Amino acid sequence: MCRSGDRSTNTHSGAALLGLWLLTLASPAGAQSFPDRTGASQSEVRLESRTDVAGAIADSMKLLMLEHGTRIVFQEKTRRELSGSFFGDYRRSVRLPGQWGDTDSWQVNYIGHPIHGAAAGMIWLDHGPDRDVPVGFDGKYFNSRARATAFSAVYSLQFEVGPFSEASIGNVGMRPETTGWVDHIVTPAGAFVMLMAEDAVDHYVMEWIERRTSNRAVRASLRILFNPSRALANLAQSRAPWQRPDRTLGWK
Repeated sequence: MCRSGDRSTNTHSGAALLGLWLLTLASPAGAQSFPDRTGASQSEVRLESRTDVAGAIADSMKLLMLEHGTRIVFQEKTRRELSGSFFGDYRRSVRLPGQWGDTDSWQVNYIGHPIHGAAAGMIWLDHGPDRDVPVGFDGKYFNSRARATAFSAVYSLQFEVGPFSEASIGNVGMRPETTGWVDHIVTPAGAFVMLMAEDAVDHYVMEWIERRTSNRAVRASLRILFNPSRALANLAQSRAPWQRPDRTLGWK
């Protein structure tokens, strides 16, 4: 728990974690783009037919750092809980929810959490062949997004109660009313819907718009606005938030 006189300690801890986050995102991969899969050899194609699980986990850790860094910078209540016994406070913060709600706002629970869950799903897709499954009402497409949602569910569980979680960073859950089933259920379920919704909007709406305007600022802005999960996943993978694997901003 936070103790009086620890505000300076909290500030320095927050600054240290934020610095680590910025250092990760400012790595040489900052100019990274989606890999070009054209002209690949048969052995390369076989390798690309498998999901790079290690790569997905590594980039999901960057997403965690981005999200927790944002919490530390903008949430005074999170900074307040950075002092004290890390393992003791963490142990007391991990609990089985006793209710549905967790005192967060409707916007956080039903918009923010599906977006961050879908961002983890997008990272999974970017590291495997499911990324190239075309949007459509068929089993192959739905199964690919279901696999991404499963990864999102694991990511969400870690985000809530894992060793690098809201429970360990900020001690969310130490007060029983601050933990609820809403996050554990709405995050992956909402992520599944969000993944497909953003796919559809990007394919059917954004491509239609981009055929009718060459303004790069408009294209970039709308890609971020209509695909917030994709933008967040791109940032976690050291890419520009408006990047797409199948077209540049100059695509026609």
